[in-house]
Amino acid sequence: MSSQATTSPRVSTALEAVSQAVAQGHLTAAAAENIGLWLTDARYTDYVTQVLEHVESGQWQTLDDVFWTVIPFGTGGRRGKMYPIGCNAINHRTIGESAQGLANYLRQIHPTGELRFAIAYDTRHRSREFAELCSEIMVANGFKVFFIEPYRSTPELSFLVRYKQCHCGIMVTASHNPPSDNAVKVYWSTGGQLVPPHDKGVIQQVMQVQQIQQANFAAALAAGQIEMVGPETDEALLQAHLAFNYPGPRDLRVIYSPLHGVGEFNVASLLDRCGFQQVEIYEPHRQPSGDFPNVPGNVSNPENPQVFDAIIEHAQQHGGDLILATDPDCDRMGAATPLTWEPGAAWGTLTGNQLGALLIDYTLGRMQAAGTLTPEHYTITTLVTSLLGKRITESYGATCHNNNLVGFKWIGSVIDQVGADHFVLGTEESYGYLAGTYARDKDGVIACLLMCLLTAQCKAEGVTLHQRLEQLYLKYGYHAEHTISIFMHGSDGMRRMTALMAGLRQNPPASLAGKNTLRIRDYENLQILQAGQDPQPLDGPRGDLVIFDFDEEGNQIAIRPSGTEPKVKFYMFYYEPPTSEPTNDQARAAGQRFFLNAEKELRAIADAV
Repeated sequence: MSSQATTSPRVSTALEAVSQAVAQGHLTAAAAENIGLWLTDARYTDYVTQVLEHVESGQWQTLDDVFWTVIPFGTGGRRGKMYPIGCNAINHRTIGESAQGLANYLRQIHPTGELRFAIAYDTRHRSREFAELCSEIMVANGFKVFFIEPYRSTPELSFLVRYKQCHCGIMVTASHNPPSDNAVKVYWSTGGQLVPPHDKGVIQQVMQVQQIQQANFAAALAAGQIEMVGPETDEALLQAHLAFNYPGPRDLRVIYSPLHGVGEFNVASLLDRCGFQQVEIYEPHRQPSGDFPNVPGNVSNPENPQVFDAIIEHAQQHGGDLILATDPDCDRMGAATPLTWEPGAAWGTLTGNQLGALLIDYTLGRMQAAGTLTPEHYTITTLVTSLLGKRITESYGATCHNNNLVGFKWIGSVIDQVGADHFVLGTEESYGYLAGTYARDKDGVIACLLMCLLTAQCKAEGVTLHQRLEQLYLKYGYHAEHTISIFMHGSDGMRRMTALMAGLRQNPPASLAGKNTLRIRDYENLQILQAGQDPQPLDGPRGDLVIFDFDEEGNQIAIRPSGTEPKVKFYMFYYEPPTSEPTNDQARAAGQRFFLNAEKELRAIADAV
């Protein structure tokens, strides 16, 4: 305990006010406990004045928001709203604890000798500041730091970890979150995000941090303890990407949006080197900005179809064949194309599942045509990714590893477990894709190149991506999916999420949207639950995920709490086997009815919690 805090009348008065606020219902007990720690524990001395000012001015709602819990260091890192104080906010203390905990864990494994650390940052507010802070902490703990300058993409950080043979790395980004947020993504020596046992080991150390060691950035840079590596890493990654510069048509008018993020440098330079000369950077989204001013709701997420509305209008007025967009840290890619090649045709976006299936078909098709495809080759998806990619993969005689939890770190882990030599492509429903073994995280840059190559080939054949997708449906069956997120904010939101997941496991609905529940796959308890039968063991990874399988093959709904945001995600899948029908119109209508009814019923279940 700090002597200043325990003897200060001002602190004592503030603690009394905090207790009164709890009694009056203005503050949760958990928030009050954490505020007490920040006022009396020596490690928080630098923040006492700011906490006191908030208490004395009665900012109870703000205090409850930033103190009601300790912002979780999940299995990928820490993400949340930025605020100068609070254990449930992104600030110098919580970022510092994250870096110090990572350093402490590595020092447990390697007690002596120099360790190597890679870091990069995006265009968000304070990203550079937090990147320097993490670097100072790692230097103070005996690490050599490789610092990418200026801002660059998450896949470049994953690449740098491997390229410089680092023990770990950090990417400062909150991906596609709102401008108020920031985060640190933590990487292991593989270039992938933390997986067992290192995830739990680092989390334990982060939660135990008392003192944060910190060097001076300028002095460490002058001493060679921090090395700037931007141009070298840029070129090395470009060479890795060029391995996928397949021969073929290049007649394609591309409009690319970096959504105010870091993507333009990597994407534009790669497409230019690969012969795509008709690439326009969409000017309203070009300026790097943490405010993301010109996208709907100021949220730069290519998963949101509204992000493409203004760009589609621009393409229709000025000409274009393909629109590509990457999120602020350029690890996700979304796309839109015309429905047909007829002049004046309407445009449509493609879902992450649809893009993944198209890319799987394209890459395997190229390998088959070149005579390089073998039964040992494999793709990777997840438990909430459409089964279309698996069906396509198996039709080529290859293997699809799809028994994986949500999160690209699990895809990267499979590459290391199975062996990189025969890896073809990893895809997930949330617009993440990777080809090649230069990284272990999703890469919006390589996804943009593959989409250009595929679209140019389709254009030369007289079909659009939408028409190619219809061809896949006629061959493999109609696959559709719909995802919704229900937000549950604050301390009560966490309670509601826990109660919702428990209720779905203990009292599952017998039917949803007119479809009877055949079985429930509970990945937290690794059980298969079926009415009237004893639970059966489930072969799968352990995680907070429930999947409802209905009595019609391929129709299912998966439910899981997000690991990075205060929301529960519902993934709905509709499937009809191939038929002799010339179109998928009836199946499409049936799928839409299923999604509409299922969403209504699921929202009612969530609202009742």
